[in-house]
Amino acid sequence: MESSEIAKTLEQIQPQTWSETISYDTWEIFKVMSELVEGFEKLARIGPCVSIFGSARTKENNRYYHLAEEIAYLLTKAGFGIITGGGPGIMEAANKGAHFAGGKSVGLNINLPFEQNPNPFVDRTKLLNFNYFYVRKTMFMRYSMGFVAMPGGFGTLDELTEAITLIQTHKLVRFPIVLVVKDYWEGLIEWIKSTVMKEQNIAAEDLDIFKVVNTPHEVVKAITEFYKTYALKPNF
Repeated sequence: MESSEIAKTLEQIQPQTWSETISYDTWEIFKVMSELVEGFEKLARIGPCVSIFGSARTKENNRYYHLAEEIAYLLTKAGFGIITGGGPGIMEAANKGAHFAGGKSVGLNINLPFEQNPNPFVDRTKLLNFNYFYVRKTMFMRYSMGFVAMPGGFGTLDELTEAITLIQTHKLVRFPIVLVVKDYWEGLIEWIKSTVMKEQNIAAEDLDIFKVVNTPHEVVKAITEFYKTYALKPNF
C-alpha cells in the first residue's frame, strides 16, 4: 500500500471529537424515533397476533420447518395473525402457514450487513424493515399475544429470554410462551433447574412462565386455553 493511502486510511479511523459524537447520537435518536413511529402505526391495527421465532438457517426439507408451518396455519385458523422476523428458515415457514391459511402474515425484517431479504409469504402491507434490533424487539414484545419458540440459535434465545424477563418483572402483560420440541429444549431447561434455580437466581414459579410441548395442536391448545382464563388485551 502506498504511503499516501496509509495516511488516508489512518485519517479515516481517527476517533471522533466529542461534538461529532454528540451530533451523530442526536441524529441516531431521530432514526430510532422514525422506526418506532412507523412500527406503532402499522402494528396497532393488525389485531391479536402470535410471534413465532426460530432459526433463519432451517431448510425447507427440515422437520422443524414443516412443524412451524403447521403451527402457524392452525393458529391462523384459530383467529390469530402471525408475526415473524420476516426472513428465511423458520420465519418463512411460519409466514407461509399464515399465508395459506388466509390470515395476517407480518414480517419485522432486520437490515443486516449480509442482507436478510424478506421472505415471499409476508403480506407486503405488513412488512416493516428495521435497522435497530432493540426497536424491532420492542415491536415483538408490544404487539404479541403469545410467543412460540421453535429450535433456533442466539437470536431465538435472545427474544425468548427477553420475553420471559419482562413477564417475570411485570413489565409486560402476562401472555403464553410456548417452546416447541422437547428434545431440543430439555438441555437448557435442565440447566436452568439444576444450576440457575439451585443458585437461587430464579424462583421455582418463574418456570411457570413458559410451557414446553411437541405438537402443533398442543401449541394452539396452550395459547387458546390461556385466553379462556386471561383477557385478550394488548401489551400497552
